Amino acid sequence: QVQLVESGGGLVQPGGSLRLSCAASGRTSRSSFTGWFRQGPEKEREFVATLRWNGGDTYYADSVRGRFTISRDNAKDTVYLQMNSLKPEDTAVYYCAEKKDYDPFPPKKYWDYNYSGQGTQVTVSS
Repeated sequence: QVQLVESGGGLVQPGGSLRLSCAASGRTSRSSFTGWFRQGPEKEREFVATLRWNGGDTYYADSVRGRFTISRDNAKDTVYLQMNSLKPEDTAVYYCAEKKDYDPFPPKKYWDYNYSGQGTQVTVSS
């Protein structure tokens, strides 16, 4: 059973930056994708970004492309989400998630993933 723990959330002013971390434990084999999702107040959980472990390909939602960067540290078994030029509409609880099995296409629905963390709150406000 893989456990995922997110950290790095907080309160930031518009235009500011945050880096979220997703630390994994309990892994017995490499997953295929690690992704980030977010859920704002009274909104559905939406795709933010995902990373393919085999090859390192990255994929982004249109709303964050060019502002957010997903990356990994193999040695620490951690995935990061660097968020720059933050906007009030980025306010949400951010979750990381892992998909075990191979998928030729980047999964962009949270139900496509096998594991998810508890989330970390990001609030963008002046």
